[in-house]
Order: sequence, then C-alpha cells, then structure tokens
Amino acid sequence: MSIKNHKNIATFMHLGAFSKYFIPFGNYIVPILLWSTNKDKSDFIDDHGKEAINFQLSILLYTVILGIFSFPFFIFHVFGDATITDLFHFNDISINFSDAGGFRTLIGASFIGIIALIGFFLEIIFVITAALKANKGESYRYPLSIRFIK
Repeated sequence: MSIKNHKNIATFMHLGAFSKYFIPFGNYIVPILLWSTNKDKSDFIDDHGKEAINFQLSILLYTVILGIFSFPFFIFHVFGDATITDLFHFNDISINFSDAGGFRTLIGASFIGIIALIGFFLEIIFVITAALKANKGESYRYPLSIRFIK
C-alpha cells in the first residue's frame, strides 16, 4: 500500500467525525472501523486513528459533564423557587413550564450554552486541522484530548 493511501485513510478517519450528522454514532463507528481494519498497515495510520477516536471519546465525556452541570438549571426552571416541603406535599406547588425560573437560570443556561457553542466550533476546527495534517503526512495531537487508547 502506498504512502498516499495511508494519508487518505488517516484523513478519512478524522473526517469520519462528521458522519455523526448523517449516521447515529457515526463519529465513533467510522474512525473505529477504519482504524481497526488498517492499524497494522502503518504506524502513521495507527497514530491518527488513535487520535481521532480519543478526541471523539473526549468530546463525549465533555458533553456528558456539561449535561450534568446543566441539569440543576433545568430543575430551577421547572420548579422555580419551590421548597423541599412543597416538593413532598404537592399541595402548594404548580409546575409551569412557561414560567421563567429566574435570573439565575438564564445566566447559568446562557453560560453553559456559550461553552457548548464554543466547543462545537472548536471541534470542527480541530477535526479539519487534523484531516489537513494527515493529508500532508504530518502527525497531529488534538488539544484537550484525553488519551483513552494509547
């Protein structure tokens, strides 16, 4: 197999992250399939495959953490200023989804939304950069990526 083919495989492993917009979990399936079937062909393919998979797993972990942090703001929005007594007795509480949970909910949700939006754009930039580096035959390390697969 030629070095050009190795570059192409490595490039598509990174670009496979965009398949999540067409195939559920495609951002994991495509790089894992390409890496597992081609990792023994060269160290270049092996390194880029590990990077692509590690980055997507890192993004998943960061998304779960962001979701956990956003959960209290959802609860504040739904229950507003209800007390623990109100929650257990259900007599004096009315859950109204159209009633705002207050200023703290707006600020918290906005902060988390901004972080998610920045993360979305950074993911696109990092994946495109990695694909371009792979196409040039260069190695690339994703910023903020946790090395799950070594």
